[in-house]
Formats: sequence, C-alpha cells, structure tokens
Amino acid sequence: MARTTLRQLIAAEELIVAPGVFEMFSAKIADRLGFKALYMTGYGISVSYLGQPDAGIATFTDMVNRARTIAEGTNTPLIADADTGYGGLLNVRHTVRGYEAAGVQAIQIEDQEAPKKCGHTPNRRVVPLQDMVRKIEVAVEARRSDDTLIVARTDARAGLGLDEAIKRAQAYRQAGADVIFVEAPESEAEFERVGREVDAPLLANMVPTGKSPMLSAERLRALGFRIAIYPAAGMAAACAALDHAYRYLLEHGSLIGAPHDAFTMQQLHELSGFPDVWEFERRHVEL
Repeated sequence: MARTTLRQLIAAEELIVAPGVFEMFSAKIADRLGFKALYMTGYGISVSYLGQPDAGIATFTDMVNRARTIAEGTNTPLIADADTGYGGLLNVRHTVRGYEAAGVQAIQIEDQEAPKKCGHTPNRRVVPLQDMVRKIEVAVEARRSDDTLIVARTDARAGLGLDEAIKRAQAYRQAGADVIFVEAPESEAEFERVGREVDAPLLANMVPTGKSPMLSAERLRALGFRIAIYPAAGMAAACAALDHAYRYLLEHGSLIGAPHDAFTMQQLHELSGFPDVWEFERRHVEL
C-alpha cells in the first residue's frame, strides 16, 4: 500500500508535527515513533557533519547526500532544508531535482542573501522579492512529481518587518509555492496575522528559546498552520545528554553509577539494524 503523502495530509487539514533530525541515530529514533513527517535541519546537519555554524557553509552536495541517507534509511516523509537553492536559477533547478531524486517530499527554499544564516540569529538580509519569485517559479517547474512540495520561506520579518514578510509570503504563494514559511514571528499576535492574511498552507518553526513564542499544536492548527517543525528538539536534547554523560565520565573515570538515561547495547544494536545482519548470517554464512 502506498504511504500517505504530505500533500494528502495537508489537504486533510491536519497539523503535521515534524521533529528535527540531523544524522541517522536521530532519524531512526524519530522514524519509529509514528510522526507524520521528519524535518532535516540545516543547522543540525551543518554542525553535526561539518562542525560549522549554519551560515551558508554547507554545500548542495553536503546536504543532498545527507538527505538521501536519511530518506533511504527511514519510512516517514521527509521535509528538507535546501537553504537558498545554492545559487542562481539553474542551481535551484538542480537542487530541486537532486532533493527529489534523493527521496525528499518537501523542499524548503528561503529568500536570504548568500551566505544565509540560521533564522533565529541576527543580521539576516533578503534578496529582492522578484528574485525569490523567480526561484519559486523555477522550483515548481523543475519538480518531476506533483507530490513534491515546494516550501517558500521568507526571512524578511527580522530586517524589514512583518508587513514586508506578509507581502512576500503572498507573492510566493502566487508564484506557486505549496507551503509558506514566515520565519520567526515575534509574538502570538504576529502568528495570528500571518494565519489571517496569507491564504496558503503555513509552516511554523518552533524553536524553544528562539525568537518566536512557543504555541501549542491546537493553537497553531486553529490559526491555519499545517506544519510545525521542531528543528532543535533532538539536537538540543542530545547535546545536553552528551554533556551530562561525558562530564560524569570525566569526573568519575567510569560510568558506574551514572544517573542519566542511556540505551543498552541491545537497544543500540536494534536501532542500528544488527538483527537484519544476524538473520542474514543465519541463512547464508557458516559460523
């Protein structure tokens, strides 16, 4: 049976809650829990893979290779950050086709100048509106399947204000974007205004301690949002757990008596896929 697509879920007016994944442990854990979608976070990929900030350093090749690995290793529809499309219009076409071939169901492209920055950092600048409109038109034309969604993100709120962000959101929808992402509204009232004035399926970025307030799933759905991404949900918790575990090991010289939660080796084996290896060996390899 074919799995439900993101387009079908959006048409059903559900709120799709998508946790951020940034490597295969996070992707596999999220995949088996029953989420309707996963979100490949550019911030998480840039830091976990390159050890660099989300400031336009990760390339198309870096990102599409990670997207392919995650999509091939999971069963949940994947939304993936594609930054600015990695260049001009030809690059946007190449990006959309590459992400689509990698198995991504929704491709997020933003209107920042290069090099782009994380949406919850200062000093972000955006390209002229018409430049982004042309990128969206190319992205829509480039996709080979109608089930591939183009998510248009605007970062105009930070430097140009909410009026300009809404104007851009409306223009991007008119250009053919399937989902609109106004980055970092700074109050619940701003979320309400986006929901009221932008006639499109909307994506909300929920970042604890970021620039936007945290809203409940019920409130976001009532305001017209159809996707809520939580890019830092996994990486923030993982970093805290790693810090705790490593500090304990440094202080005590062992993990005996460590108070933190940890997977057993059996749980790690199951998550990583060793049961399939053992079954293969049982059938085909003399031990």
